[in-house]
Amino acid sequence: MIENAQLISLSRQIGLQRQMDVVANNMANINTTGFKSEQILFEEYVMPVARDQDFPRLDQPLSYVQDWATIHDLSGGAMVQTGSELDVGLNGDGFFAVQTPGGDRWTRAGSFQLSAGGALVDASGNPVLGEGGPIQFGPEETDIMIGADGSVSSSAGQKGRLRIVEFANVQELTREGSNLWAGGTPVAATRTGAMQGFIEKSNVSGVSEMAEMIRVTRAYESAANLAQKQDELRRSAIQRLGEANA
Repeated sequence: MIENAQLISLSRQIGLQRQMDVVANNMANINTTGFKSEQILFEEYVMPVARDQDFPRLDQPLSYVQDWATIHDLSGGAMVQTGSELDVGLNGDGFFAVQTPGGDRWTRAGSFQLSAGGALVDASGNPVLGEGGPIQFGPEETDIMIGADGSVSSSAGQKGRLRIVEFANVQELTREGSNLWAGGTPVAATRTGAMQGFIEKSNVSGVSEMAEMIRVTRAYESAANLAQKQDELRRSAIQRLGEANA
């Protein structure tokens, strides 16, 4: 029974450690443009393996803690006006499409820039996709304009339309590095508008995450203290049994 209690406590500690990793990642990206926070869902994992002669029946269920899934909080972050013609925020649930070596990826980070070759790229240098492919500008083009529908124009005329996509189930997306998302079944956006001269800030709440970090730390310490007490109880039981048989 002592070993069972220690294993249950250990499962809780493992879950809390995973939760702390998520909270720490959220905190680290509090100033990352377009970043979306994460949360962990836990569930009870019941295992009927405990046995003892004093139990009313042979097997008693043991309730362990299991981190069941990580969900993405895709609520919108605050829109901050920058005035830069290459900064674009999204008002709605859509994503920009960018081209990477691994295929098309999705992002909410609209801090774009021009590459040395005149291509519209994201902060990592990935080409930003229009409906007809990457958007390219000439060296002499000025007055870049991006409309609410994603249409892009410059002093040379129309350059295309940003490929903005939406998803029926955004929880199907998987997070990748460089603030990118992969997977899902993208469809053309119908409920998302572009806002030139704005960027979307991270939706992480520093106050909430700090409070969660404190709560997780205290819960972990409590579980660790319980495991230590169980270990001391086992040592005491072994010592007394040894003295009784001496």
